[in-house]
Amino acid sequence: MRFNHILYWQKALKISIITILKIILIFLNISFPSPVVLFIYMSLYGTIELMKILDIKNLNLGFECENGFRQALFDVNFSLQKGEIHALVGESGCGKSITAMSVLKLLPKTAQIKSGEILFKEKDILKYTNKELEHLRGEKIALIPQDPMTSLNPLFTIGDQLLEVIKVHQNLQGKDAEKKAIEALEAVRIPSAKSRMKTYPHEFSGGMKQRAIIAMALCCNAEILIADEPTTALDVTIQAQIMNLLNEIKSENNTSIILITHDLALVGENADRISVMYAGRIVESASSEEFFTNTNHPYSIALLNSIPSLNKEKLETINGQPPTIQQNISGCRFHPRCKSCMDICKDNIPNNISIGINHFSACFLNNKD
Repeated sequence: MRFNHILYWQKALKISIITILKIILIFLNISFPSPVVLFIYMSLYGTIELMKILDIKNLNLGFECENGFRQALFDVNFSLQKGEIHALVGESGCGKSITAMSVLKLLPKTAQIKSGEILFKEKDILKYTNKELEHLRGEKIALIPQDPMTSLNPLFTIGDQLLEVIKVHQNLQGKDAEKKAIEALEAVRIPSAKSRMKTYPHEFSGGMKQRAIIAMALCCNAEILIADEPTTALDVTIQAQIMNLLNEIKSENNTSIILITHDLALVGENADRISVMYAGRIVESASSEEFFTNTNHPYSIALLNSIPSLNKEKLETINGQPPTIQQNISGCRFHPRCKSCMDICKDNIPNNISIGINHFSACFLNNKD
């Protein structure tokens, strides 16, 4: 937690310096942005780039189908900073989970990564050997799956499954391994942790199963958690408890978290940064505050408008469905459902352009000319 406070004040100091420079330039009647200020700005904010723990660059992925190769991800660019929660948001089938699974190379046999890089601490995961991947999975990058019931083996106790993870990744045995497992269960607020070691998955509630899965990630002190819809099928109270737990893990261990969800209300309360995906492309990316204050892309706006509210007489919806990989749609893939569609959208693919500090959007509405 102390490390996070240091990072916060470093960022605050950098922003203050930039603001003071702008005021001085205005007072001296010097045009902005000047090359000098831009140099100082990039020097200050460039240090933030050094905090990247994960960086996905131009990832293109597809599947071999009966009628040939079909692309699912298109030039996906995505980065994760140390100690932040970065949310991947979008409807089902937009490519969120397959992007995250690419990080661990846990892909179906028919999947093919055609190009791109996935850099973990500046080393490309796509070039890892099988032995390096075994070391990476669980120990460095851990997965919290969408359905813990199907992820926990019903034939083994919770303790057995925790101990297996500890023995493989921590090289601990006997009482040392058992102590580590009990500490992990206590860390995720499972009462009577020692006796719960002998419990089978079917004896746990949905929320308790999810906590057990998170405990497995804590056993290895993973630096990145991939939380794939971690609150699906849980009631609102348990959802809040799980998200509070993830936030505590982030603060206390400086853990980075990729949060995959379609719940924008959940994202607004917990994420530091948001990337919106549609049909295999990231169409908008910004800090959480910037995203909700200056939402730009028509798809992002439509998602926000579809959130239920007591102030709305009628719930707004987005007409149609996201395209499947079998559908060939020219131009912007959102244009058949977009209320702001223009002729240019039907034949051309918009690039992600900067519309603010670390705020990017792929929409022709942003073209000033």
